[in-house]
Amino acid sequence: MFDFTEEELQRYSRHILLQDVGVEGQEKIRSGKVLVVGAGGLGSPVALYLAAAGVGTIGIVDGDVVDLSNLQRQIIHFTPDVGRPKVESAKEKIEQLNPNVKVITHKEFLMADNALDIVKDYDFVVDGTDNFPVKFLINDACVMAGKPFSHGGILRFEGQTFTHLPGTACYRCLFPAPPPANAVPTCSQAGVLGAIAGMLGTIQAAEVLKYLTGVGELLTDRLLSFNARTMNFRTIKTKRHDGCPLCGSHPTVTGLVDYEQAVCDLKSHKK
Repeated sequence: MFDFTEEELQRYSRHILLQDVGVEGQEKIRSGKVLVVGAGGLGSPVALYLAAAGVGTIGIVDGDVVDLSNLQRQIIHFTPDVGRPKVESAKEKIEQLNPNVKVITHKEFLMADNALDIVKDYDFVVDGTDNFPVKFLINDACVMAGKPFSHGGILRFEGQTFTHLPGTACYRCLFPAPPPANAVPTCSQAGVLGAIAGMLGTIQAAEVLKYLTGVGELLTDRLLSFNARTMNFRTIKTKRHDGCPLCGSHPTVTGLVDYEQAVCDLKSHKK
């Protein structure tokens, strides 16, 4: 028996009307616990859509404060929030959007010494970060803890994402190790079209809701990428690699590591 209030039934009525979701699916959403790592460009739309959908518990990890340059794409933060901790700003907006959601803030950066302890209490993890060291850390922690997660990355006009479930391809199956210095710039170095964050973040949010409800086909063993210049989307089939240094038959990555962020010299990329 479900104990939704009249307010909740009205709030989630468009979900409940969906044949594949219904009251049962909405209850699964309400029971879900989702961790969003990074309250920035990707984390903003993810957190807002999960809150709107009624995810019962949303955790947010971020040790940064809101900067004026964030507002071009990090839509959960407003101009008066500049200088505030991102997790506090995000929690405020989530609670204004849906007071039924429990928000847990982790006012810290995800590191090798806290990652496993943070992810253990959640059903699903969303990678909303903008640097390779943390992306590898999220991947490694989730694989070691047996947690499903959504990878997301954006740069300039492009985005890519895939979903990992235990037993499917992980990030290291595709990219065994972090890139060397001067290989790939970050958004703060090369720029990013603000709306790209919304495009990819909403895809990640949809993957979370599909996972919680058991509806549809997840982006497992598939890498979805798009280029907003042309609005071309493509899906590349992947698979769990037996030689993966993390989830393969003979793993060499057996513990969490804080990799150093590779600094890219943009001059070397200019033609």
